[in-house]
Amino acid sequence: MKKILLPFLLIISLPLIHSCSTRLGSYMLNEKDAATAIKQLLGLGVRDNNLTGAFSKETVLSTLFPEPINKVLTTLNTLGLTGEIDRFTTTLSTAAEKTATASIPIFEQSINKMQFNDAMRIVKNGGTAATDYLRSSVGDSIRRSVRPIMQNVINEYKLTEQWNSITKPVKALSGNKLNLDLATLMSGVVTEAMFRKIAEKEAQVRMDASTRSTTLLQKVFSRNWN
Repeated sequence: MKKILLPFLLIISLPLIHSCSTRLGSYMLNEKDAATAIKQLLGLGVRDNNLTGAFSKETVLSTLFPEPINKVLTTLNTLGLTGEIDRFTTTLSTAAEKTATASIPIFEQSINKMQFNDAMRIVKNGGTAATDYLRSSVGDSIRRSVRPIMQNVINEYKLTEQWNSITKPVKALSGNKLNLDLATLMSGVVTEAMFRKIAEKEAQVRMDASTRSTTLLQKVFSRNWN
């Protein structure tokens, strides 16, 4: 009886085994799913935007006054403006964080409108390929859209007068060759900080299965498609 029963059980179990294997392993990446998954991934990075501490005094100054202007910073310190610069950068850091939060809808809208030439290639390339694509394709338009928000916050915190006071000796030493438009400079700082956060989240999603919060993210980023 056992000799008859074992082959019978094997026969009836084969379709079940095959069915499970088909459900788990038959998914094939396609362009539509790749594009949607990339948008989901980027959206996670935008919403996970805790930028507290991202706009330190050093970060702000290195952006507002690039390497060639180090001598100018030294001059500012010798002119007794250190305290004024500290107060200014502290307030500006708060303004930048507020601008970043207010900029979330701009990033989300830009991501939703993205068009892809080869979404599957972006998935396969790994790393921060999706964030890099976002930056290269719509980065400039995002910065332009963030600028009015930054300007409003600058006005709210009354930073323009402080900025003009600090940059007066800079203008004298640089011959007005520098772009000292505060809203333009800081919208770039905020935008790049957001891109860095998005890139960090992309790396997590690609490497850590627990961060893939949708079924599609699990499907698309759970395998090496190369």
